[in-house]
Amino acid sequence: MLVERLDLERYRTTINGLTQFGDRRQGTDRNRAAVDWIEAQLKSYGCTNTERLTYIYPPPPPPAPTVPVGTPRGPGDVPRMVGGVRQRGSVTAAAPNVDPDIQPDARLRALNMQEPSGNERQEVYCTKIGMTRPDEMYIVSAHMDGRGFGEAANDDGSGTALVMELARIFSAADVQTERSNRFILWNNEETGLNGARVYVEQRSALQGKEEPAGSGRYPEPKWLGMIQHDMMLFDHGAPTAQWRPNSAPKPT
Repeated sequence: MLVERLDLERYRTTINGLTQFGDRRQGTDRNRAAVDWIEAQLKSYGCTNTERLTYIYPPPPPPAPTVPVGTPRGPGDVPRMVGGVRQRGSVTAAAPNVDPDIQPDARLRALNMQEPSGNERQEVYCTKIGMTRPDEMYIVSAHMDGRGFGEAANDDGSGTALVMELARIFSAADVQTERSNRFILWNNEETGLNGARVYVEQRSALQGKEEPAGSGRYPEPKWLGMIQHDMMLFDHGAPTAQWRPNSAPKPT
């Protein structure tokens, strides 16, 4: 069974590998180095269908909504947020640390000091081609960027490492799937899902189109569903494991 191939030590080692780049904040050299490292890891697993998506950030401003976000739509209606979701209950601001002096570790302060610059951004993904339905695809994803003058081990090194572990298992030569599976490590999630939004903008119109015709190749199979992995270690405010970053050997 594929589940039996999951390796906790590999998972820990991958998280530690990601923490060497600090918070991996988008637009920094540490973020770009992390993208390079992730791509190299995916290729080492045998995920040879590895690609990068390049985009510009910040994006052009969107058109103003006809109905301002948060405007009630009728008597007793709960204000709606972006995408139509309804916000309920008590909500408090949840922002990451932006003050380097709050970080007591001098190494992390220095590692995370560089601010974002330039406009070009990249994110990486790899694809396991389906055997009988290569024109249909499931997306398995996590965001690789973080912020806050730490190591971004949980948000979202934990999710990134899990997606990479799944990519490793599915990329094995003896593993065959009916449909295609794409493993995506989003960038710019911390700035508002920008990496995922750009992926949709650039790739959605290509879904299910054979290129070239008659080749049996589908650069962008039809999307059947997506699984997003985020904060896999300490979600809901309480740790789910005793292990912490750097308690396992660093990858060589």
